[in-house]
Amino acid sequence: MNTTQLKTHCGGLPGAHSHLHAPPVNVLSYKVGEKTFAYFKTSEPEQWRFSFRASPDRFLELTGMPGVKPARYMGRYHWVTIVDVRRFPADYLVELVQWSYDKALSSLSKVKQREALGMPL
Repeated sequence: MNTTQLKTHCGGLPGAHSHLHAPPVNVLSYKVGEKTFAYFKTSEPEQWRFSFRASPDRFLELTGMPGVKPARYMGRYHWVTIVDVRRFPADYLVELVQWSYDKALSSLSKVKQREALGMPL
């Protein structure tokens, strides 16, 4: 899966939307409601590095793999950064993003969940 395909996948999840943060942040974040579940760095030297939240067990598993490291400033919350998403199997990447999305969605109140998913209150 390349960067474009991953951006399309993240943006296609129910209720997901993207937000491009201007310099000096230079991050393209994907959110459900007001909760971020994934983001890309958009400036050099880290352009298109992809970060998302993982479960504590997956965090340990992932950070032991080459090309994956704890996300800067967010590692303590079990966020990881993948240097090159093309090196990851697409189905595994989809599973990881889905977990992060589900975690973000479940952290919203029931009312906010329904709003984010476009369901009647």
